[in-house]
Amino acid sequence: MKRFLKALLALTGVVGCASAQQDSTRRLNEVTIRPYFSTQSLIRSTGTIGLIDSTTLTKQSGNSFVSAVNTIPGVRMEERSPGSYRLSIRGSLLRSPFGIRNVKIYLDDFPLTDAGGNSYLNALDIAGASQLQILKGPQSSIYGANSGGVVLIQPQGTNVPTDSTSVALKLEGGSFGAFHQNASLQHQAGKYKLSITQAYQRSDGYRDHSNMERKYFQALQKWDYTKNTSLKALLFYSDLYYNTPGGLTETQYLQDPTLSRPAAGPIRGAIDQKAGIYSKTLYGGISNNWIINKNFKHVISVFSSYTDFKNPFITNYEKRKEFTLGLRSYLEYTRSSSDVDWKFNLGLESMKTGTDFDNYDNNYGQSGAVQASDKLNANSNFAFAHLSVDVLKKLLIELSASANLYGYNYKSIAPVAIPKKTNKFDVQFMPRIALSYAIDNQLSLRTSVSKGYSPPSLAEVRASNNAINVDLQPEYGWNYEAGIRYESLNKRLFIDVNGFYYNLKNAIVRRTILVNEKEAEYFTNAGGTKQWGLESAVAFWIIPSNNVHFVKGLQLKNSYTLSHFKFDHYLDKANNFSGNDLTGVPKTTIVSSTDIQLPKGFSVFLQHNYTSSIPLNDANTVYAKKYHLVQTKIGKKNLNIGNVPFEIYIGVDNLLNEKYSLGNDLNALGGRYFNAAATRNFYGGVLICL
Repeated sequence: MKRFLKALLALTGVVGCASAQQDSTRRLNEVTIRPYFSTQSLIRSTGTIGLIDSTTLTKQSGNSFVSAVNTIPGVRMEERSPGSYRLSIRGSLLRSPFGIRNVKIYLDDFPLTDAGGNSYLNALDIAGASQLQILKGPQSSIYGANSGGVVLIQPQGTNVPTDSTSVALKLEGGSFGAFHQNASLQHQAGKYKLSITQAYQRSDGYRDHSNMERKYFQALQKWDYTKNTSLKALLFYSDLYYNTPGGLTETQYLQDPTLSRPAAGPIRGAIDQKAGIYSKTLYGGISNNWIINKNFKHVISVFSSYTDFKNPFITNYEKRKEFTLGLRSYLEYTRSSSDVDWKFNLGLESMKTGTDFDNYDNNYGQSGAVQASDKLNANSNFAFAHLSVDVLKKLLIELSASANLYGYNYKSIAPVAIPKKTNKFDVQFMPRIALSYAIDNQLSLRTSVSKGYSPPSLAEVRASNNAINVDLQPEYGWNYEAGIRYESLNKRLFIDVNGFYYNLKNAIVRRTILVNEKEAEYFTNAGGTKQWGLESAVAFWIIPSNNVHFVKGLQLKNSYTLSHFKFDHYLDKANNFSGNDLTGVPKTTIVSSTDIQLPKGFSVFLQHNYTSSIPLNDANTVYAKKYHLVQTKIGKKNLNIGNVPFEIYIGVDNLLNEKYSLGNDLNALGGRYFNAAATRNFYGGVLICL
């Protein structure tokens, strides 16, 4: 049996057993992160950072990042239908009718966000990630253009134990035709490390016309080819397809939330038009790390991606070919003394994304006559400097800045040929000043001031109205925050509280119009926002892990988000929305969880998510109702088939059978705001480790 399973797993390819079998006592060790070049303890970090580790990921259903990401205060992730992600950090989704914008995402050393400002996070399978660090607030100083925040994803296999080989297979199935399989191989021997992840996922979805399918492969290799140099290579391929059921009016949503968007007059429905997304992405990167001497280090990364994107929509059929090529490099100088540790980084990041936009009539899911054809090339370049000064292991000072140069060129082929033209934005200087002071080993204070900057993405410059909007300008603003962290001596209690104020100017917002009786969108700059916020996170091991009594461990967690976000000088034609609540943002979100470790490998996890009502239009005349989501998961480890260890689990999502919309269409034309989320649903799975 064991030989058969090993052969099967070797053939199927790649979850990481090391993390799945991790001794729970390690959870009480000091948490370290690496947000700004250097590894540091979380309690001393100058930034407000949300950490999602492998343990957090395994507590949730393995079909989506959504539940895990939403445990971080100040962060909201939505999934309108399986495979359709949206993400905001301390802000609104007004810029993102679908997809992710205004957030910079890195996969290991490599930017996943292209030069055009788009991030295909849904291309990744959750099995390919072992950790997420979410840096909240503007981070343009060393990560380039963003006004929301940065997500740093650590791929599966980054931390493989020395001289080890592990193979794992995970199978999970659930309600509404959900099925997820992933397999992994992780190997480390001497100077060479290899991690391979393979995954397949499908779902019929809760609503009509909401099925999805993704095939995924990822490989990560590291080779220490000399004493002071190492080479890292990352590759992934994703083939994703999902149907888009479309938004419903409130009447339709209340009558039958499982409906897809029906036909209305001359406009066909989602099923008629076979509305959906077909996206194939190939991504690769190589990074070289050279420790020149005890003071100097040089890192250089080159990366490239190609995406073949098709989107049959209600009113048109869009096809895009996207190619990105880029480089990121920095030189690091470190110096230490008995009193002060210095670290200085100087670097640059440069990338170019070329996109062919072609729009056709959509004839029942088949492309018809050409509506418009354009070619756009985005260039994103920035140089950065970062200085870190650690005085007596008490005062940590970080000064960083970047000079950002962004622009694009375009030419139109149809319906009217327009010669190539260039639109460049002024160079933007983006500083960040941050301090952290450790009062003692348990308590630290922090504060920071940073400037955010986010130019329009190519999908906003050339939106579905098929016009190139050269008047669209970047949004920018200053962010001020302060916080406090506490960690008990025994690591059982952790508290993080943070307050901030973000004044965003020149906000980019989405508008919808009718063109020849067809719905179209465009983007414009409309005033700004004033965002006051309070965030807190608490984790408490009431009974420490590996306790000798009946309950082996009991941990409570809570995250709280208060968002007092208002429009400022916000005009829409004759309407003045200044002072209104920011569209798409719940005022209060509370996520609480209980993790119980029992004898003989049993565990029980329970989580509750309360989200307050959400304004769905700028006028604040329509709101999505508040909701309570309860999910639970029960698992059993330390099982064996012969000598092969495995674990099993079952779970329930939306235990209260709440009726809610996850992924509302903001300012939707015709009042089609609502995308109903799944009712009570069940899942279960098995993880086999060798």
